[in-house]
Amino acid sequence: MGTGHGRVPLPVICPERIGKRMKTDIQIAQEAEMLHIQEVASQLGIGEDDLELYGKYKAKLSDALMERVKGNKDGKLILVTAINPTPAGEGKTTTSVGLGQAFGKLGKKVALALREPSLGPCFGIKGGAAGGGYAQVVPMEDLNLHFTGDFHAVTSANNLLAALLDNHIQQGNARKIDPRQVVWKRCMDMNDRVLRNIVVGLGSKMDGMVREDHFVITVASEIMAVLCLAEDMADLKQRLGRIIVAYDFDGKPVTAGDLQATGAMAALLKDALKPNLIQTLEHTPAIVHGGPFANIAHGCNSVRATKTALKLADYVVTEAGFGADLGAEKFMDIKCRMAGLKPDAVVLVATIRALKYNGGVPKAELSKENLEALKKGIVNLEKHIENLQKYQVPVVVTLNSFVTDSQQETDFVAQFCKERGCEFALSEVWEKGGEGGIALAEKVLETLETKESHFKPLYEDSLTLTEKIETVAKEIYGADGVTYAPAALKELKRIEELGMGHFPVCMAKTQYSLSDDQSKLGRPTGFTVNVREAYVSAGAGFVVAVTGAIMTMPGLGKSPAAYQIDVDDDGIITGLF
Repeated sequence: MGTGHGRVPLPVICPERIGKRMKTDIQIAQEAEMLHIQEVASQLGIGEDDLELYGKYKAKLSDALMERVKGNKDGKLILVTAINPTPAGEGKTTTSVGLGQAFGKLGKKVALALREPSLGPCFGIKGGAAGGGYAQVVPMEDLNLHFTGDFHAVTSANNLLAALLDNHIQQGNARKIDPRQVVWKRCMDMNDRVLRNIVVGLGSKMDGMVREDHFVITVASEIMAVLCLAEDMADLKQRLGRIIVAYDFDGKPVTAGDLQATGAMAALLKDALKPNLIQTLEHTPAIVHGGPFANIAHGCNSVRATKTALKLADYVVTEAGFGADLGAEKFMDIKCRMAGLKPDAVVLVATIRALKYNGGVPKAELSKENLEALKKGIVNLEKHIENLQKYQVPVVVTLNSFVTDSQQETDFVAQFCKERGCEFALSEVWEKGGEGGIALAEKVLETLETKESHFKPLYEDSLTLTEKIETVAKEIYGADGVTYAPAALKELKRIEELGMGHFPVCMAKTQYSLSDDQSKLGRPTGFTVNVREAYVSAGAGFVVAVTGAIMTMPGLGKSPAAYQIDVDDDGIITGLF
């Protein structure tokens, strides 16, 4: 199940990383001297009147600014993605931030376009997500907690719709909603497994209709996807109105528009629709906005954030969640398709440690040189390279460097990449910040100058939904084929009959494997993908195919990160990392 953040965490103190005791991520972030956000904004030509300030170090960008820069020429769009996450850590967000800082050191006009972290995983497995080491966005604690309240607004809009739906049934049910066919779920931005399956309406007749209900985590909700894909307020309202909440007794869909919910939901999302501006440790502008799970939703930041960044900067570094089989696929096949975006280059992040883990080495032994395991595990990287090349976008592979990596191991990976037509660079941004990313930045600049992107999505809109699912399963995951639960097939047929067969597919799949079985590492072969459930997110504009054991509401582990989080009398937070 997903954490909602791109990297699996390193230990708080990681001696394998640099061979000596280092400060924790939160210590580094708290010691940083931040510039007033107006100074950061001025790097992109943004004036004081175009900022809506949330204190000194956070601001939202005004609608007037976004309207004014619409005619500007687009900068270059660079996507950062990674191999499948492992307990060894990959460092995708860290690389994104470090690369942005490196562009700044080279005197380039650059902006980051990143996802907001989900609150739930901060207290669950992850403990926070803002990059790491000397490649972080700040204020780190704000970002990991309430930030500017965007996710709270999404939660409120989602639950308003749920309340209006149940109230409609209670107040005479004029739309003849079948309580057995309610598909809208409540949400909250917290990992809480006991809310996955619940019963509502218990009590007296006045307490509502008794029915089964469910919760999803906020970042897996359709409202989150709608917010991230909406171009402006008009588009947001159209998408909200199209959301299917239930089916009536005749099997016809009932929408949020039918329940007169659209205006009130849009009012709650008015400020959440505006992208947020913060900074890196080296004061690089970072537009951080939206963040659906990539193993459940589309896993990218908002279209508005990306498009605004492209109008303000010459180079935009963005990221997509989890491995390239999830985040990058959805970035290309959903976000770019809908928003008309064309990535100019892709940076694919790996670590020697993670590749050896894919080669069967236990986590405790990853620091030892092991070329055999590396040769065995590098097939995971190979598959991701092949997948990204199918979109006809130039690929740069970067190794997130650890002091325990041997020269032989690094040379082997570099040669492997060159043989497959990829550029290669070592990244040391965790330890050195922007300085440690200059080699990577120069390689990306060289790629942008010498290799042209001919981006195209993997499949055409005209294919059937099962053909789209099978294309992704075979081409990206390497599956032999797809099996479907009878209910999933029936739902896919209904979606096509409703006139939504042209939608792209959003595959809900484990992030830990190319297959739908998280235990299959490396480059699995000879497997089929099982689609056990399908449903349409009509507002977002895609069809979700749920595979394997994926869940839309994570749970907490035996020792959640929450146990380590505290705040002192001076308001200093500890334990987020």
